[in-house]
Amino acid sequence: MNKTIAIIGSGFSALSASCYLKQFGFDVSVFEKNNTVGGRARQLKKEGFTFDIGPSWYWMPDIFEKFFNDFGKSTSDYYVLDKLSPAYKIFFKDEIITIGDTMDKICAEFERIEPGSSKPLKQFINKAATNYDIAINKVVLKPGISPFELITPETATRVDQFFKTISGDVRKKFKNPKLISTLEFPVLFLGAKPSNTPSFYSFMNYADFGLGTWHPRGGMYEVIKAMKNLAESLGVKFYTNSNIEKINVEDKHAKSIIVNGETKTFDVVLSGADYHHSETLLDEKYRQYSEAYWAKKTFAPSSLLFYIGFNKKLKNIEHHNLFFDTSFETHAEEIYDNPQWPEDPLFYANFPSVTDASMAPEGYETGFFLIPIAPGIEDTNEIRAQYFDIIMSRFQKLTKQDVLNNIIFKDSFCVRDFIKEYNSYKGNAYGMANTLSQTAFLRPKLKSKKVNNLYFTGQLTVPGPGVPPSLISGKLVAQLINKHHN
Repeated sequence: MNKTIAIIGSGFSALSASCYLKQFGFDVSVFEKNNTVGGRARQLKKEGFTFDIGPSWYWMPDIFEKFFNDFGKSTSDYYVLDKLSPAYKIFFKDEIITIGDTMDKICAEFERIEPGSSKPLKQFINKAATNYDIAINKVVLKPGISPFELITPETATRVDQFFKTISGDVRKKFKNPKLISTLEFPVLFLGAKPSNTPSFYSFMNYADFGLGTWHPRGGMYEVIKAMKNLAESLGVKFYTNSNIEKINVEDKHAKSIIVNGETKTFDVVLSGADYHHSETLLDEKYRQYSEAYWAKKTFAPSSLLFYIGFNKKLKNIEHHNLFFDTSFETHAEEIYDNPQWPEDPLFYANFPSVTDASMAPEGYETGFFLIPIAPGIEDTNEIRAQYFDIIMSRFQKLTKQDVLNNIIFKDSFCVRDFIKEYNSYKGNAYGMANTLSQTAFLRPKLKSKKVNNLYFTGQLTVPGPGVPPSLISGKLVAQLINKHHN
């Protein structure tokens, strides 16, 4: 009889793990507390508008393709991908930088801003491409058990890149502050300040400029639907509206879980839910990490999000838009160094209906606005309203249009929602930052040190935050479980 596995949560890492574990021959059941699968990558449909309420950037298409290839499938079997052209726009106070869909276009844009800058840009991206190959094909495929996992013939020659920072590298090569911000932006996906992120992570710049920005037609939730369809075709069972209240341990083994008041027995328990929350489901003596441990860690930001339906097409925007018309450094300090609501926040705006007509009614626009904020700060309706006014005022000014009277509805999501919906530690949105002291084997472990058949996956463990790393995290933990239990 096949061994049984309960998976708590149904985000990208949990769905990934469910597929691999079923492929390895386990009997897999997935339990999701909300009424739809996807974890943070859920979808909002309202009055004909469609919003991805979580991840909205599709980077590293090769990682998604490799995942489906592992099951004899392709992304194209499930959804249609469009490469965005341009990839995105960055609005500064007095300038707009447009990131094209090829390196030639990006080099031309850099030359326009800073003559001569295309040469160091090509050198920087070539180095980033090599780092990407090493990272994706060597480093991130390790389960984070030992420091020796980081030592390969390739990384041995790049040890200095783990002790230098992205910020330092960029500022050596470029002087224009707008280009510096443009090149420092991608590592924000890793959840840390560029000045605290190792140089090796420049591979994110290659993911950006080299591999491009894509959009699954119908939105990012199409990827979740594809993974669920694959999992079900393999025989994985799904249970929504199923809240896990406790993990019962006997003789240092996770014997059962309590789901909506009912006890269910399994051979192995894997949690793809928030790591900190998952450990609170255990009696205290079986928890690996104390509250003091979590309090000392550098967490990725939370977010204040607005989902807005507009009754007209908007002007002077692209699918993805970054608003860097205020100080990048000051906002970062207000997230990481002195946690507080930012005085002049940077923000991001996503209008998927610019390139995908299915995301909004004809002649209308779907708008998703995001302000990165410190996790754990105060979240009230009054504060949300105040920041909505701040960013919409700047949005109108920078895009030269009036839009406030064209809003049909707006919904918001912030710290207290991340806690309520996802049991997220301090309401963080992206997990734990990938700083040097929180990289690879220094992150919370895939396997519990105190409970023999209890495992974890997702943004707080290896490899780290982001959608592609979550797919890899699911594969890594499935391989570990297979090694120990099959």
